[in-house]
Amino acid sequence: MKRIFSPGKLMLTSEYVAVDGALVLAVPTKPGQEFFYTETGDQRALIFWDADHQNLPWLKIVIDYRKWQIIETNNVRAAEFILKVLKNVQSLSVTQLKSDTSYHIRTNLQFPPDFGLGSSSTLMNNLAEWANIDAFTLNEISLGGSGYDVAVAKEKSAVLYSRFPERRYEKIDFQPHFRDQLLFIHLNQKQDSREGISHYRSKPRSAEMIDFYTDLTKTIVDCTSLEMFADLMTIHEQKLSNFLQVPTVKEKYFQNCPSFVKSLGAWGGDFVLTSKFGDYKDYFKKQGFTKVFDWSELIN
Repeated sequence: MKRIFSPGKLMLTSEYVAVDGALVLAVPTKPGQEFFYTETGDQRALIFWDADHQNLPWLKIVIDYRKWQIIETNNVRAAEFILKVLKNVQSLSVTQLKSDTSYHIRTNLQFPPDFGLGSSSTLMNNLAEWANIDAFTLNEISLGGSGYDVAVAKEKSAVLYSRFPERRYEKIDFQPHFRDQLLFIHLNQKQDSREGISHYRSKPRSAEMIDFYTDLTKTIVDCTSLEMFADLMTIHEQKLSNFLQVPTVKEKYFQNCPSFVKSLGAWGGDFVLTSKFGDYKDYFKKQGFTKVFDWSELIN
């Protein structure tokens, strides 16, 4: 079987405001999603789809792509989503799903799905690479969103990304010299990004706000000290808290934490970013958070 791999992602800046074009800093994670495939000229036009989560079976589907019928599955809702995406692949591709070839496809998500590291965006990019189509277009017609996560998966690198007035992104080498002092804490729950974006869009936004986060992102990329980085992340979190009228994650979970705490992605779930202090492992454990990762454990 041939293999394609896309890394997961973490969005360090401009959550929510990314949908209005603010510059985003995002980094790739070591775990991602694998995509294995073989093709058989059996004239049956079937897709045998097996999806694993951390090498454990999760989803099985058999699809007749001439009729676009699900012949067999153990999860109808997930299978219907995969069928919809594959129909989009067919409409965009010049080569794949065009004849009567059968396809055996296995995906393996290397991180827990509730980590919010990009199970969908890594799938979109893997499918796009397999079918030789544009990953951003496939993502837009299948899922929507700003597309920053697809840029990370596509480039397999940290990126600076903005969606409006036109999509622009560049690969960067974001390895701050104080990265060994940074920590990622998982909040033990998955947050619905669409729900969060809907709340954000219900608020009156301004061009000045987008410019503020774009400039802040640029300053964060160029930051040379942990102290300055912490201050900038605190400013980012507090300003967005004021706008959303939602408490910061530090106010909610870590009021007596001696370090900054910055939400990553949709607020209320997934990961937060902080830095090491004293007996930090014991502190977070007492707060009920045991999934604590060093930068080098999680980031590529």
